[in-house]
Amino acid sequence: MANCKRTDLAMESREMIRESAKDTSDIEGVEAREYDRNGCRVIHVKILNEKGAQILEKPVGSYVTIEVTGLMRREQEAFGHAVCAVAEEMKHLMSPDRLQGVLLAGLGNRDITPDAIGPKVMQSCIVTRHLVDKMPDEFGHMRPVAAIIPGVLGTTGMESAEIIKGAIDSMKPQLVVIVDALTSRRASRLCSTVQISDSGIVPGSGVGNARAALNHETLGVPVISVGVPTVHILQV
Repeated sequence: MANCKRTDLAMESREMIRESAKDTSDIEGVEAREYDRNGCRVIHVKILNEKGAQILEKPVGSYVTIEVTGLMRREQEAFGHAVCAVAEEMKHLMSPDRLQGVLLAGLGNRDITPDAIGPKVMQSCIVTRHLVDKMPDEFGHMRPVAAIIPGVLGTTGMESAEIIKGAIDSMKPQLVVIVDALTSRRASRLCSTVQISDSGIVPGSGVGNARAALNHETLGVPVISVGVPTVHILQV
């Protein structure tokens, strides 16, 4: 069977290239390392140049995959360990001077369970921009954070990129954090891994329905994407 290239995980793209070549050596233009973070296995794939981007079919940038399998096994303290691991890895991809204003965006269709992660995360986020603006004496020490759920093209008639760009023009944040569902080639990685990247995201690319890209070039500000695989693409 041929490998199916419909995956949003950079670590899986690297896996497939190495499997097809039957070679465990490093891929040209790609660096990878593994380590432990708060009891969670972390795989950091860094695409260094256009050669590596062409081979893995993903933009240049860092792709950090955190395995939070302890949650699936209901291990004690697994949730706290996972949260700390994800937070630490996100911190490493952010520059301190970009943290004054942050826009959160939850992509996906809230009415379709595998695609609802983005909207559900936004419902649990603490937004502070209005508090900082209206009550600076009480909340001026907090970072202004706003959240948006742009919906999907089929229900809004607009690309997510258009809606998010409008919010950026109004808020003028220093950073955009985008949350979305991802696809994986392995069922074992569903809901048990988190991928964080500083290269942005192309919604729907993993299932062959790519929408407008959301990255620094298209939005005009740095973008961090956070994704969780909820769709398993079978190999054919």
